[in-house]
Amino acid sequence: MANYLASIFGTEQDKVNCSFYYKIGACRHGDRCSRKHVKPSYSQTILLPNLYQNPQYDPKNKMNPQQMQMHFDAFYEDIWCELCQYGLVEELVVCDNNNDHLIGNVYVRFKYEEDAQKACDALNSRWYAGRPIYCELSPVTDFREACCRLNSGEGCVRGGFCNFIHRKQPSPDLERDLEMCTRKWLKERGRDPRSMSRSPTPP
Repeated sequence: MANYLASIFGTEQDKVNCSFYYKIGACRHGDRCSRKHVKPSYSQTILLPNLYQNPQYDPKNKMNPQQMQMHFDAFYEDIWCELCQYGLVEELVVCDNNNDHLIGNVYVRFKYEEDAQKACDALNSRWYAGRPIYCELSPVTDFREACCRLNSGEGCVRGGFCNFIHRKQPSPDLERDLEMCTRKWLKERGRDPRSMSRSPTPP
């Protein structure tokens, strides 16, 4: 029985623990969910809920698509550089969703659990863009499972209201520059840049 319960933990067959919270670190039912949201006591991944203020969802927004991409790139670079102070960042994921439990969420996966904990402890006393930062450890370890598989290609019919993560992408040039900076940072500290294992951008 114990082996069976362990094998279904966090899956849709698990009638006790919420599979959405386990996969995505957020659930549309929140505290009202009928299943348990088991918060991890340690993790490589942190969640910063509602950190990115997406101008796309501001009714007063007058930016064109190019300006909105520049706005996002500036945010992405700022957050990446800030978080690198706590340890090696392997993956940074920003939600492009518009539903309450995912809007503006930022996930950061560090190489080491202790760096994620250090960042979580420090960021909970910080502010960003005039708003307090909230940070928690997240159970998400594989963003391929957390991200919507229909968000590329033919597209997802649920759009921003999908319950899986719609990942907002930085411009390719910025992503390449940040990766080069990280490799340089590792080399200067005597670490092997090949130890980087950032997950590839979904096709």
